[in-house]
Amino acid sequence: MKKITLLVALLVVSSFTIFAQPGKGIRWSRDGRATLKAEPQGIVATPLSGAEPTVMVPAGKYTPAGAAKALPVRDFSFSADEKKLLIYTNSKKVWRYETRGDYWLLDLTTGKLQQLGKGHAASSLMFAKLSPDGTKAAYVSEHNLYVEDLATGAIKALTTNGTRRFINGTFDWAYEEEFGCRDGFRWSPDSKSIAYWQIDATKIRDFLMINNTDSIYSFNVPVEYPVAGQSPSACRVGVVDIATADTRWMNVPGDQQQHYIPRMEWVPGKKQLIIQQLNRKQNESKIMLCDATNGKVHTLYEEKDSAWIDVKSRWDDDNIAGWDFIRHGKDFIWVSEQDGWRHLYSISTESGKATLLTPGNYDVITISKIDEAGSQIWFTASPDNAVQEYLYRIPLSGGKADRITPADQPGSHEYNISPYSSWAVHSFSNACMYPVSENVELPAHKSSAEVGQALKQAAAAGKCVEYFEVQTADGINIGGWMRKPKNFDPSKKYPIVFYVYGEPAGATTRDVAGAGRNFLYDGDMAADGYIYASMDNRGTPLPKGRYWRKSIYRKVGVLNARDQAQAAQALMKKYAYIDPARTAVWGWSGGGSMTLNLMFQYPEIYKTGIAIAAVGNQLTYDNIYQERYMGLPEENREDFVKGSPISYAKNLQGNLLYIHGTGDDNVHYQNAEMLLNELIKYNKQIQFMAYPNRTHSISEGEGTFTHLSTLYTNYLRAHCEPGAK
Repeated sequence: MKKITLLVALLVVSSFTIFAQPGKGIRWSRDGRATLKAEPQGIVATPLSGAEPTVMVPAGKYTPAGAAKALPVRDFSFSADEKKLLIYTNSKKVWRYETRGDYWLLDLTTGKLQQLGKGHAASSLMFAKLSPDGTKAAYVSEHNLYVEDLATGAIKALTTNGTRRFINGTFDWAYEEEFGCRDGFRWSPDSKSIAYWQIDATKIRDFLMINNTDSIYSFNVPVEYPVAGQSPSACRVGVVDIATADTRWMNVPGDQQQHYIPRMEWVPGKKQLIIQQLNRKQNESKIMLCDATNGKVHTLYEEKDSAWIDVKSRWDDDNIAGWDFIRHGKDFIWVSEQDGWRHLYSISTESGKATLLTPGNYDVITISKIDEAGSQIWFTASPDNAVQEYLYRIPLSGGKADRITPADQPGSHEYNISPYSSWAVHSFSNACMYPVSENVELPAHKSSAEVGQALKQAAAAGKCVEYFEVQTADGINIGGWMRKPKNFDPSKKYPIVFYVYGEPAGATTRDVAGAGRNFLYDGDMAADGYIYASMDNRGTPLPKGRYWRKSIYRKVGVLNARDQAQAAQALMKKYAYIDPARTAVWGWSGGGSMTLNLMFQYPEIYKTGIAIAAVGNQLTYDNIYQERYMGLPEENREDFVKGSPISYAKNLQGNLLYIHGTGDDNVHYQNAEMLLNELIKYNKQIQFMAYPNRTHSISEGEGTFTHLSTLYTNYLRAHCEPGAK
């Protein structure tokens, strides 16, 4: 239910892009002082100092023999010595991202260009990686793991039992969607073995989507999709010997189908793996060390939470890979909310002892860089304003956090810090300023003239949105933003349109470019006379402490809807210029669910709603997401029923437009039909639009976005009349 939040954010400022392999970020030169990018002329190195770019590898060098032009580079990586270039091309989607395609290897010393995986189907290779010694490559194809000798081109299958639902070296739908797990194998440091995940989804029922548009006879599109209340896919981790193709399985304790293993890496300098295991409820986390030579496992560190425990992808751009080792693997940096705030800890790989590094009543938002050479950790946080984000640093040993972001740059900041130098690519925006990007050297952080000019222009333009805070009848302080109509007259009354999400996967009120702008509205809402507003309730992932985020546990659809409704009432009481007779609400995915719950549970407040791709029945959604935040249906089924919009459909009084794509593999179209049945039972009249064979983003097909935007805009104008009265 969360992915649309990314889509919305991107559509506000640019067109939607499908990334090849998320979480990789910027490509850096060996010295960390230049970024690398594939350009038409070749692989170009651009120094962060501002010096002229240089072509590292001309495109002619990766033009196959007899080809008219160079390979179109979707992604690339260099070997550690920068003597080999691995090129990813001809990419295809696997659910969200383009993670299968073709790989070519260019030897920069000899000029030899070769395609990996010859004999495999086109666009079938996934996550190709060179061995640390540079002599081999490994990749996944059709759910089996292969290794290829780069000198001879000989290909060896390391697994042979892979099928659509028995998966080696990558993951099933639920692991990918909810843990950010995609690349499922790791080379050993000595290049002699590979550790990999094996996912057994053979006991998972397929959800059958129906494709009615691509042929005269319809056909099924099966997805191994475990819904809430169903056991997940079994998971285990093994180490395969390259020479023999024999796998030794790690003896991880616990039922393989009642636990998750979302993380696994090699411990530096040892024949040892480190893994994270979660129980099915995801409220017990164990860090385990696994002996790769004999499969023996022991638990190093344990943590429990009365709600749930987040994984690394939450604070690392949906990237689950990597382990933050320090001191040559003797310790690692870990993130925990055990004291009520999201803090950094140093954990010993020998004793399991955890040491708090970031004391104080604030949350770490993301880890930007662990700089052992400089004995410091860089991270983002915002202790004083939960909708903003700034760069801080602490000593590697822990202590007081010092702010690095200049004080005259209010808003939200992202930093991609070079792993090998003090340079960073800095991106910055706020609600009144479109994103600007610059290169800065840290900790000086001398910003460019472009940033200064953008700040001046934003200041000259005046306030674009107004941030506010209201207190609900339950005594909860709820913050939000509001964009007022042009030529605003406080003595008149205006319609208000609330944009909602309200679940643990996303926040809508961050001070970033796009706040106050409705990308679906065909026109200018402010010019047309609408107040546009959004508020974040308890349970949204703002840096406001553990209680704020986790008070929603087992109350999704109840507590968050109550907060939104009470905050809307408080806002209308505070501002007399809001017309309570013209109150609209809309949202997508989890926001669509929130829209339905508000329309059905609080019909006296919300008169018009537009719900897109909504979960109408929580028992239809995937188990990893739903059970993380709601528990297990076999233990507390009533909570799932109580939080589902379908339970309240009979209460609808206002105007409702419901929209869903029939090819949605995330929130299945089944939700729409279940909800429609309930509305029909009670003679509740709505407008409904199905988008044939469109996915959760409803972005495929010629004319789709224009049609959706027109539909949305016309319905809102017809049922929530714009303008002052």
